[in-house]
Amino acid sequence: MHRVAWLTAPGHEEPALPHETTLIATIAAAFVLAFGLGLLASQLKLPPLVGYLLAGVVMGPFTPGFVGDIALASQLAEIGVILLMFGVGLHFSIPDLVSVWRIAVPGAIGQIVVATLMGAGVALLWGWSLPAAVMLGLSLSVASTVVLLRSLEGQGKLATPEGRIAIGWLIVEDLMMVLALVLIPAVAEVIRGDTAAAGGSLWMALGVTLAKVAMFVVLALVVGARLVPWVLERVARTGSSELFTLGVLAVSLGVAFGSAALFGVSFALGAFFAGVILSESDISHRAGERLLPLQDAFAVLFFVSVGMLFDPGILLREPLRVLAVLGIIIVGKSAAAFVIVLLFRHAVGTALTVSASLAQIGEFSFILAAMGVSLGLLPPEGRDLVLAGALLSITLNPLFFAIQPRIERFLRGA
Repeated sequence: MHRVAWLTAPGHEEPALPHETTLIATIAAAFVLAFGLGLLASQLKLPPLVGYLLAGVVMGPFTPGFVGDIALASQLAEIGVILLMFGVGLHFSIPDLVSVWRIAVPGAIGQIVVATLMGAGVALLWGWSLPAAVMLGLSLSVASTVVLLRSLEGQGKLATPEGRIAIGWLIVEDLMMVLALVLIPAVAEVIRGDTAAAGGSLWMALGVTLAKVAMFVVLALVVGARLVPWVLERVARTGSSELFTLGVLAVSLGVAFGSAALFGVSFALGAFFAGVILSESDISHRAGERLLPLQDAFAVLFFVSVGMLFDPGILLREPLRVLAVLGIIIVGKSAAAFVIVLLFRHAVGTALTVSASLAQIGEFSFILAAMGVSLGLLPPEGRDLVLAGALLSITLNPLFFAIQPRIERFLRGA
């Protein structure tokens, strides 16, 4: 499993606290700083998430003062991803999922290819090797689950047609990254010269991964769709509010962890399908209400954990390269998605919403970058550039939604 490969920042030292208080100290510092800086950002007419990201920078190992436990914060943030995707699945029925596959599959694959080529092209101009260039491009090609969902939710577009397209697009990206995480180590063996052994393992890994993913989807939609609602409906009849909340948490976290451990899919994808199989039940609305406060709290921890990984020094050491990476994320990726959606004869507004939703990177980008460094495919500078691109693109993402109506009016007028 490669879930925690991105959690360790260079130069990180354990906080000087008793082991028993590390978790409490990290959570307390994260919430207090996120609240204070989030409120300050709101007073300055900035999105609160800017404050959450700055809270992470303050807690990170690259700034003086208290250093939070990055591994703990990031694992708590993963819970936020799980709860968010489970909540989305609750409001995303199976017919909705099927209806967007025609654009989500070719759109996501096409956008990943275009973004990877752009990132690789820039890295080759810097004099990087081809494997390093491809790893950088791939890391810049996939959007963050949390940011996309929070952006759509903030705009009230989570249940709209364009919102469904963006979510379907995200699911396909997730599946593509699951395959990439399996295949990259085998490709690294080929690069190191063990072609004969790695060639067979490459195809074997691909076949096994596809079989596992197919088995998971079938079990989730056939067995889970009958078993999970049946269990929770009987829990609801007990009249115990806390038992029902506990049951919803058990389903979301249990299915997410089980799917990752047994079938190799991501936590987010497992949680999404857990929500989908419950979406047809009469208790789906009640389940969503129970999870909402927890979703908000743990989503804040996600943004704090991103900030903790960021080294502000990269902005001074390599400002032009940071700008190039940021341009690929917020201009190149967005333009590719915009054109693809228009080619499928969707409205300009839909194309702008999807492109704005994808104009950022997040958790899978960190995992890919960390894997690239550990396998010797990507220089440490590449990881720093990916983290810089993530923090800056997440910070700027609300701006794109704010100016979207003006862009739409301009394009319609033109």
